[in-house]
Amino acid sequence: MEFHTGDSIAIDPNRVMLEEKNVKKFRFFDSLFRNSLGTISILFVVFIFAIFLTLLIQSMPSIKAFGIGFFTNSTWNPVSGEFGSLPFLAGTIITSFLALLITIPFSLSVSLFLGEYFQKGVFSNMLRNCIELLGGIPSVIYGFWGLFFLVPIMRSVETSIGVPPLGIGIMTTALLLFVMIIPYSASLGREVISLVPADLKQAALAMGCTKYEVIKSIILPYASSGIFAGILLALGRALGETMAVTMVIGNKNALPSSLFGPANTMASVIANEFTEATGEVYLSSLVEIGLLLFVVSVIINILGKNVIKKLSKG
Repeated sequence: MEFHTGDSIAIDPNRVMLEEKNVKKFRFFDSLFRNSLGTISILFVVFIFAIFLTLLIQSMPSIKAFGIGFFTNSTWNPVSGEFGSLPFLAGTIITSFLALLITIPFSLSVSLFLGEYFQKGVFSNMLRNCIELLGGIPSVIYGFWGLFFLVPIMRSVETSIGVPPLGIGIMTTALLLFVMIIPYSASLGREVISLVPADLKQAALAMGCTKYEVIKSIILPYASSGIFAGILLALGRALGETMAVTMVIGNKNALPSSLFGPANTMASVIANEFTEATGEVYLSSLVEIGLLLFVVSVIINILGKNVIKKLSKG
């Protein structure tokens, strides 16, 4: 508060002290908030390294026993004490990327349909809720659905094409994973497509472009980084899926010989054998498979982030 005394201006000392207290209080809470965010961020990094170190330490007996041969050996025999992770690595990569290839055209179609053509309305809301519901269904439910619905269908298909009608196997697993991961890529794709500026699309239409040309030349390039991020998220879910895959893949500890044959993944072999593992090396081998799955996921995420960064710059 100021008051005039002739030509001079006097400042109320109480008002100055109050403002100084407010400034100090704001600075304190701002510093507390900033330090809290930094601490939480550091804790996340420490948490990731703690997971890696735990898996690495528990894998040391297996690493010492088999070395690099653990990743190139295709024999998994607990009775003879011979362990190789190549069949599970191959099964994980094949099923995940096959499911992803099936997912991409469907998720992109759903994203364009909801993000560009039907952004509002009863049907749009219903379809959006159904997609989000698919992402929240427990994996064991998907496993039962795969056993009672997909497996009989695959047996009929395999009979018609002249392969052993097992029903279970890599293709069945890929189709099941396709249904499980499509909500992740479709939902994120819809969000980024709906955020494309309307003036860019209207300008293209005003210049005589068709709707297809607008989607091809404006929408997809603009939203490419977000669409790829959704695909990457879906791939991460497929790589780590356990229960549903365990129920339909056939759990054969050997290199897959056909897309319709049984196989095993890194997650499914851990789920099947961890409670039965006897002996230090056997248990350590399963943990090393978990370490391998962790490293594969990290590598794919790093490569995906680099692609997203390049798409964003483009």
